[in-house]
Amino acid sequence: MPHYLLSIDQGTTNSRAILFNQSGEPVSQHEIPLTQSFPKDGWVEQNPDDIIRNTIICCQEAVKKSQISPKQIAAIGMSNQRETTIIWDKQTGKPIYPAIVWQDRRTSDFCKQLMQQDIYAYLCEKTGLLLDPYFSATKIRWMLDHVPGARERAERGELLFGTVDTFLVWKLTKGQSHVTDATNASRTLLFNIQTQEWDSHILQALDIPANLLPNVLDNTANFGEIDTEILGLPIPITGVAGDQQAATVGQACFQPGMIKATYGTGCFMLLNTGSKLLHSRHRLISTIAYRLNKKVTYGLEGSIFSAGTTVKWLRDSLKLISTAAETETLAKNTPDTNGVYFIPAFTGLGAPYWDPEARGALLGLTRNSNKEHIVRAALESVVYQSRDLLDAMMNDHQSAIEILRVDGGMTANNWLLQFLADILNVEVQRPLCIETSALGAAYLAGLQIGMYQSLDEIAEMWRMKSKFSPHLPHTQRDKLYAGWKQAIRRITSNTEGKSPL
Repeated sequence: MPHYLLSIDQGTTNSRAILFNQSGEPVSQHEIPLTQSFPKDGWVEQNPDDIIRNTIICCQEAVKKSQISPKQIAAIGMSNQRETTIIWDKQTGKPIYPAIVWQDRRTSDFCKQLMQQDIYAYLCEKTGLLLDPYFSATKIRWMLDHVPGARERAERGELLFGTVDTFLVWKLTKGQSHVTDATNASRTLLFNIQTQEWDSHILQALDIPANLLPNVLDNTANFGEIDTEILGLPIPITGVAGDQQAATVGQACFQPGMIKATYGTGCFMLLNTGSKLLHSRHRLISTIAYRLNKKVTYGLEGSIFSAGTTVKWLRDSLKLISTAAETETLAKNTPDTNGVYFIPAFTGLGAPYWDPEARGALLGLTRNSNKEHIVRAALESVVYQSRDLLDAMMNDHQSAIEILRVDGGMTANNWLLQFLADILNVEVQRPLCIETSALGAAYLAGLQIGMYQSLDEIAEMWRMKSKFSPHLPHTQRDKLYAGWKQAIRRITSNTEGKSPL
């Protein structure tokens, strides 16, 4: 019997494929960097052709490195950057415009206009989201309004929309499957997470033709088979989830109250709220954590737009470091930031501020400030933003959170995780496999084909590599965080540190 699972992990900055064995251990992997372009202030785009080409190469190379036969691969799972928006020609498969990335802020003015309309309250209630350029709907609307002929072609049924998962599945199956899963659908601002359907009232209000939209499936389903030309035989795609929901599965956060945070390009904290749809009073997002056998498990999520992006900016733009790994050594050998706070609002601020107009800032600089202070302040900014999210979640959930499971590339940094434990005052647990988005997608694929019998079986496979306990005195913790809140108030849209959004 085939006993390997191939996982496609299409992130914001990398295309990756990882081959897992049945025990959830990585056997081989291949990744290729994914280029972003920034045509205007706040605009972020990618080439959809690069996304599919790199994905195919990664799959082929991961299998090649493993030296196993493709016949031994039982199924394929997929996790993807969410909200990123692609529209393509139904016949040719050619995108009508570059992919508009989730970080893109070009529709800020349109979002402000919508806030003055009757649809605003309905939209937030039914989708669980906030009205922000982050989500897909206003990106779709922008393309229909700004790409010549796009609206007319869409209304004639000549175009298709998809988030990255939908585009990849459509391409990998040679146009046989135009589908998405419930988690990715829940990030579009068009999906009613109560009725589990595309919301016709929202579509009408935003003037988006319904025939653009894909079919919505469970996270475990038959999404189609990849074309024979890719790996030499058709292999079923049986598990798909947005990257943060896939990480929730990979971290085995299956019980209400369990929480994980992924530190990649951005940081995304997701709390399992079970069958209860919890509407946040602190500007967090209500979302679908996963949907299996038509049964929905909800989550409460907070999104930070810049985490790994901040380190990349230090390396590539400022040239303060040569490698991301240097940040750990610099931070460890620098006692404090000498009063410097760094706010990485390169494309605005996410939860709980939701200020698309905010921009990055270094505050507290003096003649004594040096490179080490700036690097440490950049790392600390990720932790302070995490504290913003955790405080909001505990207030919404009305319960203490004592353990945070973390994953993603930044969690290789031990100093960062210790500072995280200190400032959040929780135990931070890092698993054996930190590529949990890819692992979660593999688990979903295996669940669908019967390789795994239940979520309980998957939970038993979770392994902790290391944990970090808080040691910082509460007076010092509170003082450092108060400095962060003061810095935030300096750059946000009003003195409360909250955005008009």
